[in-house]
Amino acid sequence: MVMFMPHIVLIEDESSIADTLSFILQREGFLVSWYGLAQEGLKRIEQGDVDLLILDVGLPDANGLDVLKQLRKTSELPVIILTARGEEMDKVLGLELGADDYVVKPFSPREVAARVKTVLKRQFSTASITSSANANNLFANSNSTLNSNSSHIIAELANSANSTSHGFLLDEAGLRIYFLDQLVNLTPSEFKILRCLIQRPGKVWSRAQLLEELGDSALDSFERTVDTHIKSTRLKLKTIHTQYDPIETHRGFGYSLKPQLVLAL
Repeated sequence: MVMFMPHIVLIEDESSIADTLSFILQREGFLVSWYGLAQEGLKRIEQGDVDLLILDVGLPDANGLDVLKQLRKTSELPVIILTARGEEMDKVLGLELGADDYVVKPFSPREVAARVKTVLKRQFSTASITSSANANNLFANSNSTLNSNSSHIIAELANSANSTSHGFLLDEAGLRIYFLDQLVNLTPSEFKILRCLIQRPGKVWSRAQLLEELGDSALDSFERTVDTHIKSTRLKLKTIHTQYDPIETHRGFGYSLKPQLVLAL
């Protein structure tokens, strides 16, 4: 049985620190990709299949805080920053820019591993709680309220469908996908998977088929990676419309896009 290993990208230019930290994280069950330059690490993140970033502030090709600011324009990927400076302003600025945690050098690699586990646990728990809260809020409404809202939501989806029957618009040339007239900020892997679902609404795609669509970026990936991409894509679609989940899970088989407008209750 293949176990899912969270994938961590480490951007750190000091090889001695990177080697030690990578070794400890791998022993703790994480898959680690190390890059000494910011741009190299960002390119890997753009390919998808990344669960957390450990980012050094002092890099030879960029300031880590600037990298974090750039990343936050398109991604909510959890980030832990490493800094050799213990000044309060650096910590505050990093958190204000969207860092999930910070560690000041010199540090214990085991402390970093513990913080990684905490951030990932919080990340997954938040996603789970958000989904549960949405479901509980929906079921808490009376039947009459649901009936009145259903017609409104379906009408809203239909008006925004842009020549599709499921609320999506695929811009193949621009490598963009719109949902209800709003651009969905997808990673390349998320885009490829969602594009497959959109092109054949109702078709059930197996994890192996979707993994194959990822091409070179999935050479070292497992089928469970597809579940991670689907989960993150669903969360992004939920930010556009909380009551409509267009992706359907077929347990034991794979995923499909609902061919018609359906109010998810």
